[in-house]
Amino acid sequence: MLTIKDLHVSIGGKEILKGIDLTIRDGEIHALLGQNGAGKSTLSNVLVGHPAYEVTRGEVTFNGKDLLAMTPEARAHEGIFLSFQTPVEIPGVSMVNFMRAAVNEQRKYRHLPALSAGEFLKLMRQKRAIVELDNKLANRSVNEGFSGGEKKRNEIFQMAMLEPRFAILDETDSGLDVDALRVVANGFNKLRTPETSALVITHYQRLLDYLKPDTVHVLLGGRIVKTGGPQLAEEIEARGFDWLKQTMEA
Repeated sequence: MLTIKDLHVSIGGKEILKGIDLTIRDGEIHALLGQNGAGKSTLSNVLVGHPAYEVTRGEVTFNGKDLLAMTPEARAHEGIFLSFQTPVEIPGVSMVNFMRAAVNEQRKYRHLPALSAGEFLKLMRQKRAIVELDNKLANRSVNEGFSGGEKKRNEIFQMAMLEPRFAILDETDSGLDVDALRVVANGFNKLRTPETSALVITHYQRLLDYLKPDTVHVLLGGRIVKTGGPQLAEEIEARGFDWLKQTMEA
């Protein structure tokens, strides 16, 4: 599904990613761990096409297509979704209108007819139930006045509506209490199919306990320095990143 080869990325003249190699296949969940400033969010921003980041070397393909040549809009329509670390508020834009525009633009890209108002509202009710999103929130402006947990739940609701092939969860667990984390993680798990994949960026083991990644990567200093199974995340949780640095230097 997603193949990254020798990816180098800079921002403001400073190199952040220094040669990333990563392959994610259909149906796989990969976790990306690393200290603050290691380049985790840089990678997610590059994958969705944030214009502030400059790719200086390397290639990224998504389902056989050159991802770096696509506009951010095309990447979204092709099935890439980013759950933001800090979701923004959009005052004056209702969730209903926001999501209906997004869903129908995606359908237009795929040469499908737009959903009628009735069809859309039925779909919205179905997806809202998956993530236990309160109907009152769904009828308000996008994220306006939402708590941190409500914003993150709303991100997973948007993911449910758009049904992406590849989801990037950028510290979706940040600021969530135990109950909100469970709801968000369970909502994500209900949306999984054998064809969908995800890259989960997190600092904490607790989210991975719910999502159960197939592969765990550790990103330090702009490079993936270690890859392993779920036990790698447990080891990092118990011993920290300094242990890994010492192991590499030994």
